[in-house]
Amino acid sequence: MTDLDDLLQRIATRAASDNKDLPEPVDDARIAEAERQLGFTLHPLLARLYREVADGGFGPDYRLLPLLGPGSSVVGEYLTRREASVGAEYPEWPEGVVPILTWGCAMDAGVDCLSEDGQVLLFEPNPYSGGSWEHCWFLDSPGLAAWLETWLAGTGWFEEGAFDRGDLVEPQPWDQAASRLSSGA
Repeated sequence: MTDLDDLLQRIATRAASDNKDLPEPVDDARIAEAERQLGFTLHPLLARLYREVADGGFGPDYRLLPLLGPGSSVVGEYLTRREASVGAEYPEWPEGVVPILTWGCAMDAGVDCLSEDGQVLLFEPNPYSGGSWEHCWFLDSPGLAAWLETWLAGTGWFEEGAFDRGDLVEPQPWDQAASRLSSGA
């Protein structure tokens, strides 16, 4: 068993205990349809989560979105945000970053499918006051596996009481935001 196999097994166990009505996982055809609509491949660990654990409904707080929808979904949210960004003077959403979870208050967690480790980003638009959106993007975790480990361990910034801990690691400004938003990638 690999480290990722172990991680997925622990996530599946936690997901099943947190949500008795967990959606069924998606099959390879649904993954392929999602990737066709997105125009790029999902990060491999993200695809495995949807294929091996469930079609959303697990994870921190508001839980992962379903992959395809009716209603709010990873693909639907990504396509809507990219459509609004393409050709805009100040694009809001970079190519390849799929929203996976809504935190509320217009904040979202996204996985950068163009990064090797699947960086997890926080989009926090509330302080936006015009111009570039680059200051609304934060690096939550250098990789999806590490982000999932913080959820399993209960040590993420999003956990209740997190700000009372002395070891809290808060999301930091995403250093690639300006270049990724201006390049369209």
